[in-house]
Formats: sequence, structure tokens, C-alpha cells
Amino acid sequence: MKKINLVILFSGNGKNMENIIFKLHKKQFQILGHCVEICVRAALSNKKNAYGLKRLENLNTQYYEKIDSIILEHANFANREEFDRQLANVLEKYKPDLVVLAGFMRILSPFFVNQFQIINIHPSLLPKYKGAHAIKDSFESKDREVGVSVHWVDEGLDSGRIILQASRLRQEDEDFEFFENQIHKIEYDLYPQAIIKAIEEGLKS
Repeated sequence: MKKINLVILFSGNGKNMENIIFKLHKKQFQILGHCVEICVRAALSNKKNAYGLKRLENLNTQYYEKIDSIILEHANFANREEFDRQLANVLEKYKPDLVVLAGFMRILSPFFVNQFQIINIHPSLLPKYKGAHAIKDSFESKDREVGVSVHWVDEGLDSGRIILQASRLRQEDEDFEFFENQIHKIEYDLYPQAIIKAIEEGLKS
């Protein structure tokens, strides 16, 4: 059996992280003829008050081997490069096959991006509506077709090659709260699928 190690990075609520752990952690999949077990080795937040840390604490009651919970606050570093170098040092001991960004509200430096295979989820149909306000921008656009993208992380802003996308057609009378909830539902379905596809790409290379 082949083990695939994941490390998840998050900054806030942690719902995507929780969903990934529920659906993938310690589970086995047949990928390209390989029996693969996915293991979330650690989850790291750059904010000490992120609610996702509480989610992780609750999740860890369900597993014999605990998922390491790490806090590395970017505010304690002089600049982005210093933070990213320390972040890379922390992650290196887990030997991650894939670093999964799940609401990690940091733009990563070229140094970090070149150290790991990294994927990110973005709540728009890229290349539309890049950046931190994608749901709001998508909602205000009045586009009929809206959705979510999972992409490889490169040195640009939400510019990496797309792994998977999923969309829905919205109705004219949707308010923002309903719209946002529907986008999140797509995320929770799409991200585990995209992680499997990213692992598949890794096994091919």
C-alpha cells in the first residue's frame, strides 16, 4: 500500500479542512492501480484564534493517531519571506506529498511555492474573480453560471493550472447568504475529488 501524506493550511473557520479529514483521512482508494491510503499528518493555522483549531481538536478525539495541530502566526515574523521559510521548515518534517490550502489567507512566496506540491480551492470559476473577495465579486457580477475551482498553486495570484471546476446556475432572486451557502456546498463536494485527482497526477509523474 502507498501512503500519501497531506498537510492542510488554514486561517479561519476550518470547515473545508474538517470536510477533507472526514472524507479522506485514513481512508483507502484505488488510484491508477495503486492501493493508496491518505493520511492528514498535520493542520496548521497562521492565526491562534482560528475556529478551525477547535474543529481539529474535536476531530482528533476520533483517531488513534492524532493529526498534529500547529499554530505559526505570521504576525510574529518581519516579512513574508521569513514566515514562509519557517513554514517550510515546520512542514518539511511531515514530508507532505501534497500541501492543501483550505482558507489559508496568505499569498505564498516563490520560495515556498517551489518547495512543495500545493493546491488551493477558490470560490469562483477561474480565471474570473481572483483574490480574497471572490464570492462577493461573483455574486455582484450577476453571472448566471457560478462555481468553484481547485488549482495548483504557482507564483501568481490564483493563476495556477486548474485541476477541477464545478458550477451551478443561480436564480435571479437569490440573496447573498443563500448564494454563499451554495458555493460552500460545491466546495465540500469538489475539494476531496480534486485532491484525489491531484494525487493521480502525482502518481503519473
